[in-house]
Amino acid sequence: MSRPNPLPEGPAADARAGLPESETAAFDRLAHAVLASPSAPLGPLLRAQLPGTAGVQWLRHEGLPPTARPTALTAPQWRSLFDCWTRTSRAPAAGAPRSGRGSRPSTHGHAPGATAIPRWGQ
Repeated sequence: MSRPNPLPEGPAADARAGLPESETAAFDRLAHAVLASPSAPLGPLLRAQLPGTAGVQWLRHEGLPPTARPTALTAPQWRSLFDCWTRTSRAPAAGAPRSGRGSRPSTHGHAPGATAIPRWGQ
């Protein structure tokens, strides 16, 4: 597995420096996901990273509009976002078993509980 590129110098890197070593990998996942589109508004980016209305609530708590850009975040806001992210979502760990039966929810090619229409005489 390849390691993500280090964070560029700035508020995100400053916030990462204050974290314990055990949390830096999780912070890197969040920061790279948010900074992948630095010109995109934070509202949709956080909707993809935080469950439910947690992103909107975090923006309101920080006094930021949903149209703010990730590059406008300060180091304390990055730390606050990371704390919110770790409280509300469980990041998948590398090598952790996935729940469920695999990639397909059904063995017969249809939605769960549905079956194909029988073709009598064909």
